[in-house]
Amino acid sequence: MTIRLTINTMPVEVAEGTTILEAARKLKVNVPTLCYDERMKPHGGCRLCLVEVDGMAKPVTSCTTPAVDGMVVATESEKLHRLRKNVVDLLISDHPNDCMVCIRAGSCTLQELAYRYGVRQSRYQGEMRDHDLADANPFVLREQNKCVLCGLCVRVCDEVQGVGAIGFAGRGFDAKICPPFERELDCEFCGQCISVCPTGALSAKSWAGFPRHEGVRQTETTCGYCGCGCNITVHTHGNEITRITSRPDNHNRGWLCVKGRFGSEFVGSPDRLQTPLIRRRKGGELEAASWDEALQLISSRFQKIRQQHGPDALAGLASARCTNEENYMFQKLFRAGLGTNNVDHCARY
Repeated sequence: MTIRLTINTMPVEVAEGTTILEAARKLKVNVPTLCYDERMKPHGGCRLCLVEVDGMAKPVTSCTTPAVDGMVVATESEKLHRLRKNVVDLLISDHPNDCMVCIRAGSCTLQELAYRYGVRQSRYQGEMRDHDLADANPFVLREQNKCVLCGLCVRVCDEVQGVGAIGFAGRGFDAKICPPFERELDCEFCGQCISVCPTGALSAKSWAGFPRHEGVRQTETTCGYCGCGCNITVHTHGNEITRITSRPDNHNRGWLCVKGRFGSEFVGSPDRLQTPLIRRRKGGELEAASWDEALQLISSRFQKIRQQHGPDALAGLASARCTNEENYMFQKLFRAGLGTNNVDHCARY
């Protein structure tokens, strides 16, 4: 069943159960958010997505309010602008003013909101939180003084990963996000929390020291760690990989595992083979060879073993880093070409 409503004098038709925010985005109307992610359940915590609805006495959060047939909505007004600016002002009042050296400068939602609403310096003065804690893990850098308590990291850890490694602790001014009993972070280190964090509160330790945007190229490719084929964006500066991300509109919805997000060191390893190596005599050293020579050697050895000992003397061990199509061809080679069912792979999840 579909319903019709009007947003900023523009009519729109959506399915029943659609929220006002989803309907607004269908019209390409930019309603600011800080705690919303379409891949997770609505939270309504940041109060930035407030809209005015005819017949309602007060503004409502568009991310949690279902659209109703005949509803008339306004996403911009002097009152809404003032309310949103005040929310951003309050967040900035308890936020370190170090955008110049922050790893998320230029890709920080709070920074963009401050620019949008002209909050250069907070009107609110007073004590600021001091929750910083240095973790010993090699993957995730937590700078809790930059946390805006949007809860995205908590929700992705619970709703998507099903781990629940972090949660809210404390109340009011002392509220913060941390592991149970405020211990050091010790989890799967998938990095999903980093991918949804709208500020510099969570970042990857591997990002440190690399340029943030200047001279950084982004290349869309496919993760090579397994046959799932997750789409990734490789950020490079010169010949070095600075970070790995994934867009929410990819088939994997922007989610990556710890290997896909952090395991890129092998790309620039000096130990990587650049050409096939073969032994031209028994007991000899491995020597560089052309692909034609290496493949011809493998083919001749396979045929010799098959003729002397039968096809079941051969076995194939496939790589979990290959695509499903490549592994299909691999098993086809052994089953149909060589005549053996001795096929296995190295994946042991």
